[in-house]
Amino acid sequence: MIKPNALQKGDQVAVIAPAGPPDQEQLMQGIRVFENMGLEVIVGQHVFDEEEYIGSTDEKRLADLHEAFLDPTIRAIFCANGGIGSARLAPKVDYAMIQQNPKVFWGYSDITYLHNAIRNYSDLVTFHGAMVANLNDKDRKEETLSSFHPLFTKEPVVHDATNFSLNVVSDGEGEGKLVGGNLALLASGVGTPYQVNTDGAILLIEEVLEPAFRIDIMLTQLNQAGVFDKVEGVVIGNMQAEPDEYRKIEKVLHDFFSDVPYPVVENFQIGHC
Repeated sequence: MIKPNALQKGDQVAVIAPAGPPDQEQLMQGIRVFENMGLEVIVGQHVFDEEEYIGSTDEKRLADLHEAFLDPTIRAIFCANGGIGSARLAPKVDYAMIQQNPKVFWGYSDITYLHNAIRNYSDLVTFHGAMVANLNDKDRKEETLSSFHPLFTKEPVVHDATNFSLNVVSDGEGEGKLVGGNLALLASGVGTPYQVNTDGAILLIEEVLEPAFRIDIMLTQLNQAGVFDKVEGVVIGNMQAEPDEYRKIEKVLHDFFSDVPYPVVENFQIGHC
């Protein structure tokens, strides 16, 4: 695996929108957070385009992605927001170019598809983390801001159980590279060249506003595709839902994972929280 270089104050970073256009004011508020970290932010040319229902055309969103990786003055690439459309870019990405120009690539939600594609074909370590627009004045949290610190310090991320203790669903021990992300995107990648590679890995899953029956369908799809066959463990992140639906989701998760031969923990506060 290729690890990108850490960031330093004064570095230039790019903001792009592979998954659709962000709210402009929210994005600018998030950009100011990066500037307060000492970074110089360059916004992709097509971030605010609204030519199609997913924003800019595939070709223009891809161009922003390629230009950010190719530009030697750019040290990191942060995705503006989630949405849809990342999967459409995956077959067109120049993975050899990314491998030759490794740098921080950061995002989550729909960006899950690109994380798995880049890992499969560029061998680059990428980062599952909050979108730039998530850092707006109304929504940002201190826990979210602190998640960026390791990009500068190289320190490992350690789960803090002070406020959120992990619940054991299945006992055991496991060690491996962390892969995964949004459950719907993992399921949509099944059977494609961009399917998540879980051999010897710890699989992270998280989801937002999906009903319990959809969670059940997606887990079953992953299971029947062999995604869980060689995992070393599973970490269940935030499964955002209304209280009544969340109780149903918890039952689905416990029924699915309670008798598996690998360790499973839940209540890891990462994802759409």
